[in-house]
Amino acid sequence: MFTGLVEETGTVTELRDLGDAVRLTIRGPLVTSDARHGDSIAVNGCCLTVVDPRGDTFSADVMRESLDRTSLGDLKPGDRVNLERAMPATGRLGGHIVQGHVDGTAVVIDRTPSEHWEVVRFTLPSELARYVVEKGSITVDGTSLTVVEVTDDWFSVSLIPTTLADTILGDRRPGDRVNLEVDVIAKYVERLLEKGAQR
Repeated sequence: MFTGLVEETGTVTELRDLGDAVRLTIRGPLVTSDARHGDSIAVNGCCLTVVDPRGDTFSADVMRESLDRTSLGDLKPGDRVNLERAMPATGRLGGHIVQGHVDGTAVVIDRTPSEHWEVVRFTLPSELARYVVEKGSITVDGTSLTVVEVTDDWFSVSLIPTTLADTILGDRRPGDRVNLEVDVIAKYVERLLEKGAQR
């Protein structure tokens, strides 16, 4: 489990084609400081398993399913990525419950800067729209954010200077694709209500 609080931005150093998968190597001095084989690290919100930690880099195998359903397939060497280690049982849940299971992707529509924050609008896939509510939580590229406004086909968030500086969201431009994870609690509630109605 993750919290959506990005620990550092790393850099993609290599992408090796494995046929039905890609071996992704990323430099991230903080998240690799205690990384071991088998650990989980979220990369742009996608939970990956460390297979080869070496110095300040780690490698992870990204299967075709993940490449097709997330924006990880868009990465190239030199790209910056958001990184977060799995939360320890004694850690603080500073963001919200994030599984690292990407539900879909969205596209940046526009950005509206102001003196102290920036409002960013994203497209909202129709199959995810029912889980997104005003003032609710959503994860964008692994960053826990609060929804400012939502319609049937887009939502917006406000980014404070810290988020703009310390995550890749400050780099995202209109047309860029991002990973989305909706609040898992909403999905569980929906499932329970469906089962209850069937009874």
